[in-house]
Amino acid sequence: MPDNQDNHENKRKIHVSINDQELTVPEGITILEAAHEAGVKIPTLCHLDLHDFQLYNKTASCRVCMVELVDARNNRNKLVPSCVTKVQEGMMVRTDTIRAIQARRMAVELLLSNHPNECFTCPKNLECELQALADELNVRKIRWEGERMDYPKDMSSDAIVKDANKCIYCRRCETACNEVQTCGILSGIGRGFNAFVGPFANIPMVESSCTYCGQCVMVCPTAALTEVYHTDKVWEAINDPDKHVIVQTAPAVRVALGELFGMEAGTVVTGKMVTALKRMGFDEVFDTDFGADLTIMEEASELIYRLKNNKTLPILTNCCPAWVKFIEHQFPELIHVPSTCKSPHIMFGTIAKTYYAEKNGLDPDNIVVVSVMPCIAKKAEAKRPELTKDAHNNVDIVITTRELGAMIKEAGIEFVKLPDSEFDSPLGESTGASVIFGTAGGVIEAALRTASEWMTGKPLDRVEFEELRGMEGVRRATVKIGDQELKIGIASGLGNARHILEDIRDGRADYHAIEIMACPGGCIAGGGQPYHHGNHEIIKKRREAIYEEDRRKKVRKSHENKEILELYKNYLGEPFGKLAHELLHTHFEERERI
Repeated sequence: MPDNQDNHENKRKIHVSINDQELTVPEGITILEAAHEAGVKIPTLCHLDLHDFQLYNKTASCRVCMVELVDARNNRNKLVPSCVTKVQEGMMVRTDTIRAIQARRMAVELLLSNHPNECFTCPKNLECELQALADELNVRKIRWEGERMDYPKDMSSDAIVKDANKCIYCRRCETACNEVQTCGILSGIGRGFNAFVGPFANIPMVESSCTYCGQCVMVCPTAALTEVYHTDKVWEAINDPDKHVIVQTAPAVRVALGELFGMEAGTVVTGKMVTALKRMGFDEVFDTDFGADLTIMEEASELIYRLKNNKTLPILTNCCPAWVKFIEHQFPELIHVPSTCKSPHIMFGTIAKTYYAEKNGLDPDNIVVVSVMPCIAKKAEAKRPELTKDAHNNVDIVITTRELGAMIKEAGIEFVKLPDSEFDSPLGESTGASVIFGTAGGVIEAALRTASEWMTGKPLDRVEFEELRGMEGVRRATVKIGDQELKIGIASGLGNARHILEDIRDGRADYHAIEIMACPGGCIAGGGQPYHHGNHEIIKKRREAIYEEDRRKKVRKSHENKEILELYKNYLGEPFGKLAHELLHTHFEERERI
């Protein structure tokens, strides 16, 4: 159990001195924690202590947080890493001595001596923690030059690029992958100078069991791990006169995009985002929330079908492609449990290439569907061979929130000054139920809003299911629908999902329905969102904004979306019917665990 999780109030107090400041602190905490309480900043790089994200990386490998312990009695001061050194009674610490400062600077210089000098073109330029540290520690030259690592980039996957030459061996990604997400993909490879982190035996990422959740990307301090960039493909499509290019935006994007332009976390920028996309040149700007409402129509129907016909329970929502790949690799024996519904942006793409194309007299070959997602895994999902219709990709290009922000800046658009615009019709209409897909627990809540009214034939007394909400990694609740009590499970983060899946596999669970999101907190903390650097308050503000957007909607239940009802009436027929099943449902693959 990490130290910061202990109740400091109940610990014995001891006395220490930091930079001649006398402190009374709980016994057992580190010098780094004590310095924080004293308002003294000690720089760190490999260290991560993110209690809210259940991520604790204390390898003490970078030596950037060195401080000097004063031993006045023996006149033998020594340098120690503050992130792992525990305070002791009477300890005297100096963080500001020349010796400590030079030790930190040397640690950064040594890292830079084996690091590519390509900051201007690096994907993490101005977001790189190593770059920021070099500036903070006033590193103005690299005193050691010579051999550097020279590994080829791993660009084998459709989602993540691994550049071992930029790996500083902090092992944050390894902690995120193995301890938080429990995927077990990343580990240290090699020794000494040439050591880096990668999949077992340095096999290509695409051959590993990686789920592409992107949490490793979120914690990587450099650009050793980044998403596959598709912005050039989008510009090329927009500027092709023979292509009809439409874009859809996920609900979590609108509560985070503003951060890339200096706006406060949680600011809802839906209208400005739509205006920016139109000015960039997209032919139509639509909303993934339309696809989310469509998903609920099918998923709620599937839930009711399983309940009434004594079919496989629990039903697991599968809007998250990273968790789908997780179950395919890690729990293939449960491959029959998830809902067969496609995810919202894939459903949207399917309708765009069929219904929308027919309605507007367009050739599906000339339609390019671009998805703006908070997620890196969506890039790989769009390339899955089963997610096609008549040899057409449902979705052609996926970019992240970060990529969209970069494109808006590249286009010279002053985002903050933009007026608001509305989504285009007919695939831009949405409800509050679809908005809450962006946060953990939102999918199952949206499904229950519809399933409840369909099962009882009565309108809900309350639309909001507060018992399903929260930030805990695993939540359980019982929801009463008519005379039936439905047991609901919610997990965010794949490590938490593992616990629920093990309970199902081993017969310890009696849930009716379960929602799983790969990223802790849900899509608001997705691998493609603006870097939150472990600030849990940012995630909370994004979450609050999602629920506020839901409350502002005039229509808050998916089955009351008029455009969705028209789609079924004029094209799909009945929810969960023959054509709906053909277009909107899919299957999964048992995959080898590597």
